Amino acid sequence: MPGRRNKPKPIVAVGEILMWLLFALLLAPAGAVGWAIGHYTGHQGGTRTVTVAASAPSTTAAASGTTTATAPATTAAAAPSAAGKAIFVAAGCGACHTFKAAGTSAKVGPDLDSAPATDAKKANMSLADFVRESIVNPNAFIASGFPKGVMPQNFGTSLGKAKIDTLVSFITGGK
Repeated sequence: MPGRRNKPKPIVAVGEILMWLLFALLLAPAGAVGWAIGHYTGHQGGTRTVTVAASAPSTTAAASGTTTATAPATTAAAAPSAAGKAIFVAAGCGACHTFKAAGTSAKVGPDLDSAPATDAKKANMSLADFVRESIVNPNAFIASGFPKGVMPQNFGTSLGKAKIDTLVSFITGGK
């Protein structure tokens, strides 16, 4: 019929209002949970990529006037050092330890520039064996002034032998 308007049915209007309320009630907590997960997992170490580049010096022969560039090569000390630093950073060691070679200055754990050598002597162990033991079994020897149980106990399994060897070499400086 012309001129007659359809009035909304009360039950449809109430249903639509309830749907919008339900939507709002579910969306707000989901947004808060999503924010919390993103906020708190973004600062826990995560995966980091470290890129290390080695530059090769070029030499010039003055007599012949030719320039010869040496092939980019990493020395035996540079490769483990770069790999060791990458493992040190990725494992989150710098969050607790001061270590100049890695550019870290945290104070939660012992200073790796001086403490391992002193503590290895106290434990009657070689420096490399002491550092390895401290990574694999951190409660075997507790440095003076630091509490037991703070260092993660799972590095022995999570890093694996090859990474631990590289990390020990990096921390001990090949000593």
